[in-house]
Amino acid sequence: MSSPVSRRTVLAGTAAAAAVVAATGSPAAGSPATGSGHRPKPTVVLVHGAFADATGWSDVIKRLTADGYTVLAPANPLRSVTGDAAYLASFLSTISGPIVLVGHSYGGFVITNAALGNPNVKALVYVAAFAPDAGDDVAHLTARFPGSLLDPATAIDFRPADGGADGYVKKDVFRTIFAGDLPRSTTDVMWATQRPGHSSTLQTASGEPAWKTIPSFYLVAREDNLIPSAVQRFMAQRAGAHTVEVRASHVAMISQPRVTADLIRKAARGTTR
Repeated sequence: MSSPVSRRTVLAGTAAAAAVVAATGSPAAGSPATGSGHRPKPTVVLVHGAFADATGWSDVIKRLTADGYTVLAPANPLRSVTGDAAYLASFLSTISGPIVLVGHSYGGFVITNAALGNPNVKALVYVAAFAPDAGDDVAHLTARFPGSLLDPATAIDFRPADGGADGYVKKDVFRTIFAGDLPRSTTDVMWATQRPGHSSTLQTASGEPAWKTIPSFYLVAREDNLIPSAVQRFMAQRAGAHTVEVRASHVAMISQPRVTADLIRKAARGTTR
């Protein structure tokens, strides 16, 4: 198992990006004020997981932007827990004002580490996502309770990449594991366009979790065949998260965008009081 994510590594990425903004004089991204005398609405940052990309947030983005939120959905590199968290930390450092940081699946690992030490991150929202504690890794968390159908030995195609391997969910099991409540025509496209996660992300230990100091919210997907709902409830309870459950597959933000957006709004309201 690789060494835990270093807080110094994540904060170094944050400092570097902030220095660039300061040197160029470029204004940081952020949400406009809601009106005179009112705090600004937070910027919502959506982070996708492995085997997916940011388009999975499309319907959630439409709902939030219609409500006046600034929403950003950066590409998650999916190369390593340490590197992905440092990348996101640098991205977050360019945003002024409060931030609600949202992660799906492996994206939960990334937001948990990237938010550490950033005072602008006011809430963490986990959507069928990993909410790791220090020392946790993807493989062991997934297997903590039975129910996951994502067996690396039978459900993933590995292709050489970056000194290791990239993993792709096999076509014959993709819909069942990933998105059983979506039409097959949709999941066939999702399978063909999936972004692989590097094999190193499965066994890299997480660092000190940001949810210990930042309020968290959790959307449990009851019909998730990738991260069992029992695992999700365990992580949500451990993090002291405000929890909502929904009948949904692993991609709850696609099949249940209204419920997902509602939970993000609830998290956001707490930042403007």
